Formats: sequence, structure tokens, C-alpha cells
Amino acid sequence: MSALIVLVLISLLVAGSFLGAFIWSVYTDQYSDRDGAAMRMLFDDDIQKNNK
Repeated sequence: MSALIVLVLISLLVAGSFLGAFIWSVYTDQYSDRDGAAMRMLFDDDIQKNNK
């Protein structure tokens, strides 16, 4: 039974660290440019042709 308690505590610690990393990434604006990558993917060929 003590092994189960240790595993639950470790899983809560890991889940808390992932939650903390997610909250940190939201507050530091890691998700601010949601459309940029999608637009670059669609128009990537046009940009490369113009640079040559």
C-alpha cells in the first residue's frame, strides 16, 4: 500500500509540473501568433520564388 501512495504522490508532482509549464507558457505569450505558421505553410512557395 505504501508503494501506491508513493506513485500517487509522484504522479501528482509530475502533473503539477506540467500544469505549471503550461501556465508559464500562456503568461509568456508562447501562443500569441496562432495564424502565422498556418499562413507561412500556405504561402511558402510564393516567398521562395520571390527571393530567387
